[in-house]
Amino acid sequence: MRSYIAAFAAALVVSALLVPLVRWAALKLGAVAAGGGRHIHEKPIPRLGGIAIAIGFCAPLVALFFVDSAVARDVRASSSLAVGLVLGGALLCLVGVVDDTRGVSVSRKLIFQVIAALIAYFCGFRIDAVDIPLVGTLQMGIFGLPITLLWIIGITNALNLIDGLDGLAAGVAFFAGFTNLLIAILSGSPFVALLMASFLGALVGFLFYNFNPARIFMGDSGSYFLGFVLATTSLAGASQKASTAVSLLVPMIALGLPIFDTLFSMVRRIAERRSMFSPDRGHIHHRLLDMGITHRRAVLILYAACIVLAGAAIGVSLGRAWQVGVALLVASLALIALVRFVGYFEYRHGARRAQGRVLDIQTQRLRRALPELICAMQAVAKEKDVLVLVSKLAQEMEWVAIRLLPAIDEPDLHIWSTPADDTAGSMSAVRFGLGPDAAGRYVIEFEWLSESAGVSSECHILLQLMADVVTAGLVKVKSSYAPMLVGDAECTATADAPAPHLVGASGSRFM
Repeated sequence: MRSYIAAFAAALVVSALLVPLVRWAALKLGAVAAGGGRHIHEKPIPRLGGIAIAIGFCAPLVALFFVDSAVARDVRASSSLAVGLVLGGALLCLVGVVDDTRGVSVSRKLIFQVIAALIAYFCGFRIDAVDIPLVGTLQMGIFGLPITLLWIIGITNALNLIDGLDGLAAGVAFFAGFTNLLIAILSGSPFVALLMASFLGALVGFLFYNFNPARIFMGDSGSYFLGFVLATTSLAGASQKASTAVSLLVPMIALGLPIFDTLFSMVRRIAERRSMFSPDRGHIHHRLLDMGITHRRAVLILYAACIVLAGAAIGVSLGRAWQVGVALLVASLALIALVRFVGYFEYRHGARRAQGRVLDIQTQRLRRALPELICAMQAVAKEKDVLVLVSKLAQEMEWVAIRLLPAIDEPDLHIWSTPADDTAGSMSAVRFGLGPDAAGRYVIEFEWLSESAGVSSECHILLQLMADVVTAGLVKVKSSYAPMLVGDAECTATADAPAPHLVGASGSRFM
């Protein structure tokens, strides 16, 4: 037990000390998440926090190779598993770092995830058989490899998708890791218990800086690493003392929140006939915020759901029939209650509303204005032309303001604004980055008065398209406000470029 406490403390200290250094490096490298759009935060936040988590996790394990103790001998005896865990985790963390700084295509990320899963498989993290209740043990045979890859890649991406609020992904991973720790101790697996102790310590050290209001995000480097560690260690834990079915069912329940959110995201995107990899604001944490719940309370609600699911997972791991039954019932009721509470299936009402063309006034105006803006933007020749078009757009839409905001600096660059009557309605505002997070240096904000403060999904999509059109126009004229594109020597202006001085242009159309 003292070794577990020492590993937890060492990982916590290393992680907590590294986060400020990583934060400074992220700002220098430009690995900053721009606020607005589908992102929850409004101000830019540095990423790459996953580096501190990964190093904090590995530090106690490396130190044990130089210590002569019973736990250290257990680690050395499981050296193949340790190598697979460190190599696969380091690979995905590195991929996440590149994605956070420069961007990586979905296909390439998937390739590296497959490679990491293959490393884990050939180092001993495998699903060779599944014990199905009332049926018996089902040997995987040649399907063991694809099932194992599917498990590791699926959990890795599930943690990545749930990373949408300050401290959420780290908290979800903490409760799942705590579940694995208790089960490993109860089942007599010191190697997994030590891994989870280090895992929890690294997460706590990071949460000092990541809980709302966050000063740093873990980024893809952290979410990929956490998902990979949880996916692999769950295959090496209780399976040493219990059936394979229990070893799989337990982490499935403990990670029930991200797994369910991922599965529903897939169903939602298929139903809406969108790409499986298209981002949106339909995740469970987005729905909680749309209900008017504060950022911190939304995270605490999801923490509570994770605690219930973790308790159910521990109940299942005990293996007695009545305990398993009660645990499964509790887990099912928790998920059902969460689904009902956040209105997970409201997308059907949204689909019927779209089919009936019941669109708000802003959406109707956007549908008319967007094609004209696209045509007009094709004729621009200099930066002023783009900015004048945006000014005319604001007049056409009767908006309160459109603003350019530096991604890091505080002062606003007003493109167009007009006094508004505060009694005319609620203020709605949406913000999007000009270009990818890794390349964008400015964001564009649309602000208008409406009957309610909410923004419909149709309006949000059209505004995103409008922001993309403006970005394309700025790139075309090589504006100082365009995103910093890789290899583009012309788009290297800094954030201290002079602000545009525009006046509202006359006329009701763009050209």
